[in-house]
Amino acid sequence: MIPRSFLFVPADSERKLEKARSSPSDALILDLEDSVTAENRPKARGLVREYLKSRGRAALWVRVNPVGSPDYRADIDAVVAAAPDGLIIPKPDSALALHVVDADVSALEVKHGVTERHIKVLPVATETATAVTTLMEYRNPPPRLAALTWGAEDLSAAVGAATSREPDGEFVFTYKVVRSLCLIAAKAAGVDAIETLHADFRDAKGLERAARLAQRDGFSGMMAIHPDQVEIINAAFTPTDADVAYATRVVAAFAGGAGVASLDGKMLDQPHLKQAKHVLALSAALKGK
Repeated sequence: MIPRSFLFVPADSERKLEKARSSPSDALILDLEDSVTAENRPKARGLVREYLKSRGRAALWVRVNPVGSPDYRADIDAVVAAAPDGLIIPKPDSALALHVVDADVSALEVKHGVTERHIKVLPVATETATAVTTLMEYRNPPPRLAALTWGAEDLSAAVGAATSREPDGEFVFTYKVVRSLCLIAAKAAGVDAIETLHADFRDAKGLERAARLAQRDGFSGMMAIHPDQVEIINAAFTPTDADVAYATRVVAAFAGGAGVASLDGKMLDQPHLKQAKHVLALSAALKGK
């Protein structure tokens, strides 16, 4: 099951890494990219390696530097031996970058005795203008692909925009389009979509609204940049008791193999049944964690 919440943790901060051990986040992203300066990356790689060896309750992912950058090779050389659950791949121009990652990581898995293709990948698939135009390349999923996520900050810089958001915090039209395209590309690839971060970590109400809209729209989880955001995100992507009760009634309405059914005066067909089964499966998986 893909995590509901991914919490970014700067990999050069021993204090923040240690604090993250107690986070309720489903996954931690040990960040070697934007939150770590170039001069601190050698130290950060060592800290990540040791952190991965200690393992914890949460899934452990690592955001490496972009494929082809001077730091990319050093990043994967440092972390693959410790078998993270996955790698976050920033700024790929297309799905082709993931084939490069697959070849590089496969060789290192063999070298270090890591189970073949244990390490998954999650690209931030919209951070360049070229990347947005190639989203449908993920329709034929690259090896290791676990999900797709998107980002607005780097894209806004790439296109020369002053901001990606309206004064009220809503994304401007361009980024709403990109968000939708990422969601569709993920579903075409048969993988989950992860909502981008809510940058104002003090805005709990705005975060809750964004997370619940993302869940409504079909995203399976969301990025977090501050520990205080995690519980709000987890709640938004967890079926409520009312959700489970209704889904149970929907499934029951189709008992006997009916193609259509009625419930509370409304007609239901197979998409309703599929969604109800998804809610029940997700609830059961979360309770079994």
